[in-house]
Amino acid sequence: MADITIFQARTIVTMNPSAPKATHVAVRDGRILGVGALSDLQGWGDYELNTQFADMTLMPGFVEGHAHAMEGTLWRHVYCGFFDRMDPNGKVWDGLKTLDDVLDRLKQAEAELTDPDAPLTGFQLDPIYMDNITVTRHDLDQVSATRPIGILHASGHILNVNTKALELAGMMRTGLNHPGIELGADGMSIGVLKSPEVYMPVGPIIGLDRAATDADEPGLRDFAKLCVRTGTTTVTDLASRLDDNAVEMMLRVTGEPTFPARVVPLKFFMGHTPEELISITLEHKKKSTDQLRLGRIKVIADGSIQGFSARLRWPGYHNGAPNGLWYIAPEQLSEIYHRALEADICVHTHTNGDQATDLALDMLSPALTAHPRPDHRFTLQHCQLADPAQFRRMKSLGMCVNLFANHHFYWGDEHYRLTVGPERAERMNACRTALDNDVPMTIHSDAPVTPLAPLFTAWCAVNRITASGRVQGEAEKISVEEALQAVTLGAAYTLHLDGEIGSIEVGKHADFAVLDADPTTCDPTTLKDIGVWGTVQGGRIFAAADL
Repeated sequence: MADITIFQARTIVTMNPSAPKATHVAVRDGRILGVGALSDLQGWGDYELNTQFADMTLMPGFVEGHAHAMEGTLWRHVYCGFFDRMDPNGKVWDGLKTLDDVLDRLKQAEAELTDPDAPLTGFQLDPIYMDNITVTRHDLDQVSATRPIGILHASGHILNVNTKALELAGMMRTGLNHPGIELGADGMSIGVLKSPEVYMPVGPIIGLDRAATDADEPGLRDFAKLCVRTGTTTVTDLASRLDDNAVEMMLRVTGEPTFPARVVPLKFFMGHTPEELISITLEHKKKSTDQLRLGRIKVIADGSIQGFSARLRWPGYHNGAPNGLWYIAPEQLSEIYHRALEADICVHTHTNGDQATDLALDMLSPALTAHPRPDHRFTLQHCQLADPAQFRRMKSLGMCVNLFANHHFYWGDEHYRLTVGPERAERMNACRTALDNDVPMTIHSDAPVTPLAPLFTAWCAVNRITASGRVQGEAEKISVEEALQAVTLGAAYTLHLDGEIGSIEVGKHADFAVLDADPTTCDPTTLKDIGVWGTVQGGRIFAAADL
C-alpha cells in the first residue's frame, strides 16, 4: 500500500492566497505533501488515489476558537432551550417557547426517574424569550419538592434551582450576602444563582459536577461527534478546570487513533491564586500532544448581556436593569497578565460588556510595558460592545479578538428591544470595525451557548440576520471570504496554531472539512445551509453518517 494518498475533490478551497483553488491534495503521515492538479503531485512517488470526495468540496477543517466540551456532557440531561437543536447523535429536539413547556418537559423526565433522591438537571434555559421572566425555586418546586432540580441558562452564567437543592447546599437560610444570589422579600434565596463562583458549589447536588465547566469522558467523545457533523477539526475547551484526572483522561482519549478532533483546553481561573494558575499551566504545557494542546489560560471578567450580568459603560442597560457583576478584581487580572507575559503564556479574557473590555485593556497595557512580548496574541473573547476606540487600543496592544457572531441571530432582537437598545445593538460584535482596524479576528459559537456550527457562524457574520429576519448592523457585515478566513486561519492565529492548521498548504496537518458545495460560490444567504459530509483529520477520514 502506498504511503501517499491523493484526495480528489470537485473543488478544494485552500485559504492560501497564493493558490486559492485546487482539485487534488496529497497526504503523507497525516500532513499535506502538496496541493494542486494531479499532475503536480505525481512526482512525489507511488500514491493511492482517493476519489470518494470527487463530487464534494474540501476546505481547511474549521477551527472553533471558543467552545466548551461540556456540551457533550450536558446532552445527557434535559434540553430546555428555546430553539430547535440537534444532539450529538443527530436527533433534533423541539425548542420550548414558554415556562409551562419547560416545566412539562421536566415533569416528563422526572416521572422516568426510578431513584427518588436522584437529581434532575436541565440546560439551555433562556427566560429572556419568555417576557424576561424570573424563574424561581417555587416554579421548579412544581416539578418536585423532594429531589434537587437545577437548570443551567443558555449563557452558562446563571443556574436556577429548586428549594430542595438550596436546602442540600445549606443555602436555604437568611444572611446570604452576595450580588449573585437574588433574595426574596423573606430574605431567602429565590433560587437564581448568578456566576460560576456562586453556583459551582451547588453543581454536584443537582447533577452538574464536571459538566458545569468540563466534559467527562463520555461527554468528550460525544462532543467530538458534533465536531465531525459540523466540519470542525480543531476545537477549544475554553474554560476547563483541568485537574489532574481531567488532563489524564483528555490525553488518553484524544490520543486514540479514532478520536477525530484536535482539542485546545484553556485552564480556567477559579480556585487558585494567580501564582498557582501560572505554575499549573506551565506544567500542563509540558504535556501537550499533537491532539491535545495545553498551556493556555482563560479569565472571565464579567457575565452575560442577556442575563444582565455583564458590565456595561454608561448609559448601562436599556431597560434600566442594574449593572452586572465583576467576576475578577482588577488587581487579580493585572497580576495574571504580568505573570503570564513573564512566563510566555497566552491569556484569553471573557469581556461581554464594554466596561469589562476597558478593564482588560487598562490592565494589559502596563503589564506589556513591564514584560514586552511582541507576539503575545492575548485575545478578548466575546467583546460584544467594543467601539472603534477600543479596537484601536487592541491594535496598539497587539491583541486579538474573538467576536460572538451568533448573537446576531439568537439574541439580536432582544438586545435591540431590551438589553442595550437600538444603536448599540446595531454595532454589536463589530467584525467590520475589527478588520478595518487590523485587529486579528475570529468568530465563534460558544457552544453549548449556541450550537457548534462554523458555517452558521460565518453566515451570521456575513448577513447579520436576527431570529425575526431583520438585518441588524448593515455596516458591520463582512464578506464570505472574510468570514471563512475567520473560522479557519483567524481562529488558528488566536491559538498560535496558524503555522499548523487553518489552510490547505504544504507542511500543515491534513485537516479538511468535507462539504456538499463550495461556500465561496454560493449565495451568501445560503451559507449556513451547505451540508457537511464529515471531516478528514490528520489524514484520517470521519463520516458523519457513521457516527
